[in-house]
Amino acid sequence: MTQRFTGGCQCGAVRFRVTRLGQAAICHCRMCQKAFGNYFAPLVMVDDVEWTRGAPTFFRSSNRARRGFCANCGTPLCYLEDSGSMELAGGAFDDPDVAPPTVQYVLKDKLALFDMLGDVPHQPHVEKETAFNATVVGYQHPDHDTDDWQPTSSA
Repeated sequence: MTQRFTGGCQCGAVRFRVTRLGQAAICHCRMCQKAFGNYFAPLVMVDDVEWTRGAPTFFRSSNRARRGFCANCGTPLCYLEDSGSMELAGGAFDDPDVAPPTVQYVLKDKLALFDMLGDVPHQPHVEKETAFNATVVGYQHPDHDTDDWQPTSSA
């Protein structure tokens, strides 16, 4: 049986499936930082992506590539080079642990704070946080395929 790796956006409007994972990397370039709204972009090379629900909307981020995202919720989904080479966002997989990064790119743009994240103190568990979390109702898609799903949008 072929192993399948699934994932998608936060709202569930776009879902994907792949059977082979290539190299997983962290890219620190400024373009990836902005595209992901994060300190870096975790990306996993794939060559057999199947969009099983919806499809990403693309933004041409450079003369060499486009970046795919969900037009409904904004989740970054992929990086597509003009050559056809595609990488999926590591955090978009239903189980992000399937593709741990093995290399980092563009270290000249790596933020200095990234090296100290392990030293940043953890917030102690407090009653106020527990009470708040007990009232949260999540609207995001579950981390598995569903036969149907109506994305919930809010203002």
